[in-house]
Amino acid sequence: MVKSAPPLTTSRKPSKVEAIKERSNSLREPVATEILQDTTHFSEDAIQILKFHGSYQQDNRDNRVKGQEKDYQFMLRTKNPGGLVPPQLYLTLDKLADEYGNHTLRATTRQGFQLHGILKKNLKASMAAIINSMGSTLGACGDLNRNVMAPPAPFKNKPEYQFAWEYADNIAQLLTPQTGAYYEIWLDGEKAISAEENPEVKAAREKNGTGTSFHDKEEPIYGTYYMPRKFKVCVTVPGDNSIDLYSQDLTLVVITNDKGELEGFDVFAGGGLGRTHNKEETFARLADPICYVDKDDVYDIVKAIVATQRDYGDRTDRRHARLKYLIHDWGVEKFQSMVEKYFGKPLAPFKPLPEFKYDDFLGWNEQGDGKLFLGISIDNGRVKDEGNFQLKTALREIVEQFNLPIRLTPHHNVIFYDIEPKNKQAIEKILNRCGIVFEPEKIDPLLRYAMACPAMPTCGLAITESERAIPGILDRIHALLDKVGLQNEHFVVRMTGCPNGCARPYMAELGFVGSAPESYQLWLGGSPNQTRLALPYMERLHHNDIETQLEPIFVYFKEQRQPEEKFGDFCDRLGFDAIREFAANYESQTVAPPEITDDADGLVETMADSTTAPLTEESERQEVAIANTTTASSKTRRRITLQDEVYNKLKEISTRQGKPMTNLVNEALLDYLKNL
Repeated sequence: MVKSAPPLTTSRKPSKVEAIKERSNSLREPVATEILQDTTHFSEDAIQILKFHGSYQQDNRDNRVKGQEKDYQFMLRTKNPGGLVPPQLYLTLDKLADEYGNHTLRATTRQGFQLHGILKKNLKASMAAIINSMGSTLGACGDLNRNVMAPPAPFKNKPEYQFAWEYADNIAQLLTPQTGAYYEIWLDGEKAISAEENPEVKAAREKNGTGTSFHDKEEPIYGTYYMPRKFKVCVTVPGDNSIDLYSQDLTLVVITNDKGELEGFDVFAGGGLGRTHNKEETFARLADPICYVDKDDVYDIVKAIVATQRDYGDRTDRRHARLKYLIHDWGVEKFQSMVEKYFGKPLAPFKPLPEFKYDDFLGWNEQGDGKLFLGISIDNGRVKDEGNFQLKTALREIVEQFNLPIRLTPHHNVIFYDIEPKNKQAIEKILNRCGIVFEPEKIDPLLRYAMACPAMPTCGLAITESERAIPGILDRIHALLDKVGLQNEHFVVRMTGCPNGCARPYMAELGFVGSAPESYQLWLGGSPNQTRLALPYMERLHHNDIETQLEPIFVYFKEQRQPEEKFGDFCDRLGFDAIREFAANYESQTVAPPEITDDADGLVETMADSTTAPLTEESERQEVAIANTTTASSKTRRRITLQDEVYNKLKEISTRQGKPMTNLVNEALLDYLKNL
């Protein structure tokens, strides 16, 4: 039992966001005041509080003009436990995208929707429309529990999937902010019509005696300061890793008996992927098994883990504030001991689980009650109409005609369910007319399993492109695979425009993480089922060097793979030393020209290297931090020695024209060879 929480103050000063939360009067100010002002944007303090309400202030970086005000706009993110989007809510979001947004919707990797391009003057109307359509944005961002994820498959004949949905919704209710600020600001104090709260959940929220709740606060679980940072929860079933369970702060795995009755949950904690470039102390980390809990105690264990992070998480350094750092610093045993104190009794041992696998549930499927569900792949989650590709129109028409609910997937796809078999043909007709490919076998597998975050031009954290870049990069990877004789090969590719990891690139077989304009860290060796962290192979790879760098790796994979071995497993088994050694000695028949580094000797060459922090036995490869890296581009394929006079002249022209020396050399040589 924890009699009282430790004081917020420590020997180090709390971050400025902690003071903003304290002054906010439970998330009211300064948003409540500034929303009434005739301005295009909010103050810095208001921006921090606005996140808790589900909105980020952004600006369109494509429209930046020196000396002019930024093109301010807002992103709204919905909170949909288990990915549930009722028909009326979807139609409202579709309408808002056209009326106030940029005419697109963005399905997220946490089973919500994002609206982009909302102006401040339209923010309140947009929020109100969502709330009045049985939706919410409260807690979709900010320092609290985010959207609770669950497998999206609507299997009615598999009770464990129904339990996952039920408890994802209940835990979302348990950890929803209780402040009246949300409805006061966006609905002028009128409480929205919503489903009645589960009385068991309400009682669990108010229950105390072990230090998990505050009886004198508007927020019984969060208190004045909410959480130190974001907190991510999911509920899944044994064997189903459609939700990337190892990347979550808290994961519950449904445990049923032989009769399909719910008995309890296995509990994981401490996953998280966000990190910061050049900050070795920040890292991606896999969740640890913590305990098993009976179903009657599940809300108490959730509160105990939340309270441990709430009271002991680092509030002085936001880069070190996630639960993964607390468990890393303490160790699992100390963390379990503290959770026990909040839980009020000893933790039960973790129960054995089967191997976890990934599935995206695309195409037509039986849901087990005579009805069907249909999973539709959405490239990077972007719902739009563009030329003959009319996805936004198709989804709207299907919802309007058949009143179907939607489950968003963690792979930013859409599942329609409760479909009467007699309506299958009519739905396919709409999709065909709108140019939508819905048969999984007709979807390019490299594209099917890829993910990218929005990045440019709206995300303020983006260092480089992601969503707009990945289609072209996947095409180039395709061409490279064809070239080396791996035409039928595919693997999990994920890309982000910054190191925060929204598209979970550190779990991919091949991950691109924005590290500079037009450049990415290259991560290799994640599991096809997202159960193992990738490792950083290169610190900085310019997009022009992708073919040069990946070709020897793919060739080595083709030559040395074991039967049926996947690319990520191959990279993990062989290790980077072996891959680099092969790449160093590899010579291609036709190699894309590398960038030239100034090594002052006139040699046309570039080097690659990176190392990681020691992966100790204790971590069992659950944490990956970059300890020392150098800019990585390409190893020598052909070495050409230039006279000093030629090299210096070439370098001067390259600087003056802003063109790589490689391009200048190749252009000059091609012109010369044509005239022979």
